[in-house]
Formats: sequence, C-alpha cells, structure tokens
Amino acid sequence: MNRAEMLARAMDRREPWDVAVIGGGAVGVGVAVDAASRGYDVLLVEQHDFGKGTSSRSTKLVHGGVRYLEQGAISLVMEALKERGLMRQNAPHLVHDLAFVVPNYEWWEAPFYGLGLKVYDMLAGRYGFGGSELLSKEETLARLPTIKTEGLRGGVVYYDGQFDDARLLINLAQTAVEQGAVVLNYTPATALTRDADGFIDGLVAHDVEGGRELRASARVVVNATGPMSDNVRRLVHPDAAPLIAPSQGVHLVFDGAFLPGGHAIMVPHTDDGRVMFAIPWHGHTVVGTTDTPITDVPLEPRPLDEEIEFILETAGRYLQRPIGRADVLSVFVGIRPLVRSGTGSNTASLSRDHTIHIDPSGLITIAGGKWTTYRHMAEDCVDHAATLGRLPEKPCVTRNLNVHGFHRQASNFGALEAYGSDALLIQDLIRTDPRLAEPLHGALPNCRAEVVWAARVEMARTVEDVLARRTRALFLNARAAMAMAPEVAALLARELGRDDAWQAEQVRAFRELAAGYLVGPAVN
Repeated sequence: MNRAEMLARAMDRREPWDVAVIGGGAVGVGVAVDAASRGYDVLLVEQHDFGKGTSSRSTKLVHGGVRYLEQGAISLVMEALKERGLMRQNAPHLVHDLAFVVPNYEWWEAPFYGLGLKVYDMLAGRYGFGGSELLSKEETLARLPTIKTEGLRGGVVYYDGQFDDARLLINLAQTAVEQGAVVLNYTPATALTRDADGFIDGLVAHDVEGGRELRASARVVVNATGPMSDNVRRLVHPDAAPLIAPSQGVHLVFDGAFLPGGHAIMVPHTDDGRVMFAIPWHGHTVVGTTDTPITDVPLEPRPLDEEIEFILETAGRYLQRPIGRADVLSVFVGIRPLVRSGTGSNTASLSRDHTIHIDPSGLITIAGGKWTTYRHMAEDCVDHAATLGRLPEKPCVTRNLNVHGFHRQASNFGALEAYGSDALLIQDLIRTDPRLAEPLHGALPNCRAEVVWAARVEMARTVEDVLARRTRALFLNARAAMAMAPEVAALLARELGRDDAWQAEQVRAFRELAAGYLVGPAVN
C-alpha cells in the first residue's frame, strides 16, 4: 500500500470509476473491499488518515449489543451476532473471544440477566462464542479479583468479541488494494460534479501532500463519512436536512492492574441509561462509554469534564481499588453517526441500525450502524450502488474473504500479534537490522521496526498516524506516546525523505494533539 503509486493511478485514470467512495473509516473501506472484490473499479478518498475519526475510537468490542434486546431489536442483534462470527472467521489475528461478567448485587439480577443472556446465546446460533452461565460469589471473585465484595451475591458470565479497531481498518484498506482498489489518505473531497441532467458523476479532491487537484469521474459516488455525512451532502444540497444526530462516547484507559483476571465487566444499567464496560485491552484497562448528544463534529473531539467524572464514579462503584483522575493514562473520544429519529435529544435510545439515503442528485449516503456490522452495511450499500450506477450485477464475496494479515495462530508472534501474517515480514526486517528491535518506550511493547513497516507498507505519513493508529500508543498511554514522538519522527523522516524542520514540526504537532488525551485536575 504505497501512497505515491496510489496517487499516480488515480491521477492517470481517464475512464470513469465504477464506484468512488468518500470516507476512509470502517464503512467506507468496507465498501471499497466489497466493491473491488466483486470486480468493480474503485477509488476511495479520505480527508485525513484512515480511521482518524470514529473507527479508531470504539469501545473495542465486536458484539451483538446486549442492551438492544431490551429495546426489542431482535433482528438487529441477530444480524450483529452473525457478523461478529464472520469477523472472527475472516480476521482471527485481530478478533477474539472475551469473557464478560455481570456482577450481581441484588437478588433479582442473577435470574433476570441470566435469562436475557441465554436468549443472547440462542440468537447467535452457530455463530456463538460460548455459553453463558451463572456464577457463585466465589467464582465471580476468581474471575474479577478486583471487584467490590460488599453485597456481592454472584454474577453471570457470557462471551462476546474484542478487536483492535484501527489495526483491522488498516488491514481492510490493504485488502481493498489487493482486490484492485485505489485508496488515498490526506485527500479530502472538495466538490461533487454533475452531468447535464444534474446527477452526480464524480468528485474533485485535493492532494494535501502535493497540493494538486484530483478530478475523478464515477458512475456512482458513495458518501461514507460517518459523523461528517451531512457536510458532504451539503456540497451538493446546501440546505439538505440533517441526517445525523451525533453523540460522543468517552473512554478512559488505566493500567492493566485494575482488571487483572483477563475478564471484562459489563454494567447493564448506568445513570445515563447506557451499558458500561471495563475491558482488558493490550495489557491495559479500557472503561467506557458515555452517550452525550453534541452539535459540532470535530476531527479531534474532547471529553467533557462531567463525562470523565461519570465514568470514574460508575467504575468506582464496582472496583475495590480506589480509582481517580491521576490513574488515567489516556482518554479518547469517539463520535457515533446515529441517524436522526424525530426531534428527541436522547441519543442512547436511537437505533444502531444503518440507513442508506439517496439524495435527488444520486449521491448515496450510508450512515448509522456500528463496527460489528460494517461488512453487512458495505454489502447493502454496494448492492444499491450497483443498481443506481447501472453496473453489471455481481455477487458479494466478502462473507468468506480473508482480511489481510489472516493468521489463526497470531498469538505466537507475541507483541506483533496484531500484524498477523505480516509479523513474519516485520521479523525479517529486524533480522536485516537488529537495531529495529529496540523498544520505543519502556511502558509499551512497540519497537522501531513497526515505524518503518508503517511507513513502507501501511501508508503512515505522520507521527500521529504511527502512534495513534498503526500502533495504539496514544490510546494506551498518552505520556509515553509523547516521549516516543522524536524517535518516531526521525525514523519516519528517513523513510519518507523529510528534513529536520519536518521532524521538529511533527513532534510539536503530535505533542500538542496528545495533550488532549491527558486528564488534568477536576474543573471546579
């Protein structure tokens, strides 16, 4: 996945693309994979880096959505549980089972949640990850040794999926390229073009690095920009009614000692009506999430102080060890592209199902949904796109398409597990230059070779690309990531042919960005 080669292919093309996709998140890249694997000619443009927005900021779960059962959304849950199974099947190096415990402190909780989770198991059918069961107090403590014991009656254990969202996205972009697609980061769409009848027939984009304009004609254009969907729609229809009701979710990251047993905690009801999770992830503990309606949709959303306090207070009810702001290693915020329903302000109650909207100009917008159902969303979208663009009908093949990096025993690669089969090539790099095995920081397992690999093979262009998304350093430990920045900038500069001034600016910009992932004292 080489950006110069991708850009040259895009610039040199004279024929219309079959499908042009705006947006390099889970759904946009999923559409590119689906369309390219059917044999369509595909161009994808992304304004920043792949996964800069929502798709790198999830709760790291591949799940059916336990709480949607209460809402009666049975078909949504069944679809998500099936897609959960397909994700594990097609990307076993990144998607794996995780045991969740619902601790019980009231007499009615065990039968109530136990029954609900049995229904959850049943709906998964042959895509199940493991059966739920009731736990005694002693069994609960064995799985959650740091849980509060006062009033604890027992628990219920069930199984769902976990993954590394940004790593899966990069592998999906590589999969799209392997299937023939052209994908470009740092190439924002600036306009949509129309034919004589007023229908969308292409896009205009700007190559940020080279300063050049890219004009691409296409038989159909897909808007897969998530929370930014309305901005793209207004390039054509400035007065378009909003489709998106954005909501932000905050996650706090702590040391792994807060959850040492390898099991996650699921709190089924919090004060704001959401489910809250405490999850082991990459040797750390991720706790979240909130659901706060917002009006602005920035590329770098920031947590509200009350959201941080809400998570700390809720987590503190369940953890024996005191937990406070000083324990937070990083805080990250994701924006959900929920589809509007009436004028209500409670985004927690909005459906997580997806919507395909076709504007009068022929622009296809796909919105809503969640990471777990990205593949099904893409299939649905490409079906619509093929009809609208009058493309030859071709069947979807992604249900059984292995994602780049596919490896069933990736855990054998240790710290390089998330790279799957690519870990072997990174090990070859290290054998060529043993200095690349040196760690970037003592608090995290990432080594110098990962930076070189990110630049050469994964289209990383900046220090942020490497530390936020190719590795997960920024999301795990913001201070450690800030300390890693100079070394990462130096390695990138050598790979990309940049000068000392570029290095210095990269370090400055990253540290400024990373400061927003730190939690300071409470605001009075």
